[in-house]
Amino acid sequence: MKHTLSFIWLLFGLAIPGYGQFFADLETGLVLGTPYNTIRRPTMGGTTFDIGKDLKPQAKLFYRVRLGYTIADRHTISVLYAPLTVTYKGGFSQPVQFNGEFFLASQPIEAKYRFNSYRLTYRYDFIRNDKLRLGLGLTAKIRDADIRISGDQRVTNFSNVGFVPLVNFYASYQVADQWRAVLEGDALGSKQGRAEDIFLGASYTINPTVSLKAGYRVVEGGANVDQIYNFTWINYASIGARFTL
Repeated sequence: MKHTLSFIWLLFGLAIPGYGQFFADLETGLVLGTPYNTIRRPTMGGTTFDIGKDLKPQAKLFYRVRLGYTIADRHTISVLYAPLTVTYKGGFSQPVQFNGEFFLASQPIEAKYRFNSYRLTYRYDFIRNDKLRLGLGLTAKIRDADIRISGDQRVTNFSNVGFVPLVNFYASYQVADQWRAVLEGDALGSKQGRAEDIFLGASYTINPTVSLKAGYRVVEGGANVDQIYNFTWINYASIGARFTL
């Protein structure tokens, strides 16, 4: 990660003479819920259970930070830090065997689901005019995940760090003075799993350097691999601000 960040700043430094703009995109809001979060470990012999349905997610604020540089109003390089930990409380509807531990049904359970994301993105905007902007690119994502379950004097967790390549996309359309509809995200699917992180909302331009946004974000996906089976869907109510330098 240290070498990756050094490379990013080198690219930014080389780009400065070529007329560009730094930006910071800050986002926060509320995790609305997880319609499903299905888990099984080990994949052979473990119990398939859904902490999104058996347990109740606790109210959770989230935040994410994106820093980037746009060159010639077409080429955008950015880095994203998006941490997230959701805590669930309740009881399982069935006996659960997870990661070598056995948890009885209807016993008090606490589960912590961590899904931190670090991303490096390049996007090229192939359409850009006063009304419409469309872009496509590539994202290199590092996923830092952990599932921890505790209850009845038992505690166990499974951590996983991995690399995920994604396709980045961006679309915005001016619907009124200072207002734009925005759709953006990262997504890709494969035989082993899938990943989607998509925002749909609106932005309001206060001045050339500051704009606000609000909308709905969904993170969905997971993997079915030798180490674990896990697919989740997380809903967010999102607000944010973008500052251009």
